[in-house]
Amino acid sequence: MPPSFKLPIALLLLALAGCGKLQNDINVPLPTYSAELVLECYLEPGKVPSLAVTTSVPYLGAVLPQVPTDVTVTLTLPNGVPVPLAFNPNYKALVDTTSGEKFHSHIGRDILVARAGDVFKIDVRDTKGRHITGTTTVLAPIPIDSVEYKFNDKTGKERKAYFLTNFRDPTTPDDCYRLQLHKGDPAKKALLKSPEVDFSVQDRLLNGKPFVLGTSYRFNPGDTVTATLYHTDLAYFQFRQSVRDARQANGNPFAQPSGIYSNVQGGVGIFTVLSGTNATKVLAK
Repeated sequence: MPPSFKLPIALLLLALAGCGKLQNDINVPLPTYSAELVLECYLEPGKVPSLAVTTSVPYLGAVLPQVPTDVTVTLTLPNGVPVPLAFNPNYKALVDTTSGEKFHSHIGRDILVARAGDVFKIDVRDTKGRHITGTTTVLAPIPIDSVEYKFNDKTGKERKAYFLTNFRDPTTPDDCYRLQLHKGDPAKKALLKSPEVDFSVQDRLLNGKPFVLGTSYRFNPGDTVTATLYHTDLAYFQFRQSVRDARQANGNPFAQPSGIYSNVQGGVGIFTVLSGTNATKVLAK
């Protein structure tokens, strides 16, 4: 057998110490970033109009939204009357997500009256010259034909039910929907809490046909379940999909970076009307 070879300890330590030189710190210069105005406005008939205006931040910037205080907002009604929305932010909603209250930076005073076919316009501008404009059209609400459920064959705590929401899509193309399912009594503000189910679909494959949207086995005997079906436009669907894709790509080195789809001009964001219908079902015990 060949003689064994032993490296002197002193030489070994010297070699290990030299490995530190293999690490080089690299400073990557970041490009100059110009913040844009970001608008999120979801008008709902029968509710006071409100919206959130923030500013975009660099990828390594602050986590919480940056709320500019020098922004004026004007909502133009279908009859051409401009309505200013006052700067009155509810900052508590940014950190308290359990209340179900949505954050807004600007809010109106009167209940919004909106009918199918009505056109609304938005104008957002600040003292720095940034200016957002947008237009949206109210879609007709789609009635929920029925809601139903079915339990599995298990017993005890494993007994669960799936939930089905049935409706018919109109023959017009590019209709999209957002379905939310809330657990709890609607009279006790259950609809303000986070939904049990929340997803969006479009009618690309089922245009003009019946829709059946179902869940997994996730509801318990005695649950009160309320289905809220929002009829939305394609822009809102694409906006939600782009936000979802951006979240999934964030921090994933193997994911393709995703931009946020916008339907406003002069900035980033979404301006739309959510036309909703509800149906509530109490699951048998």
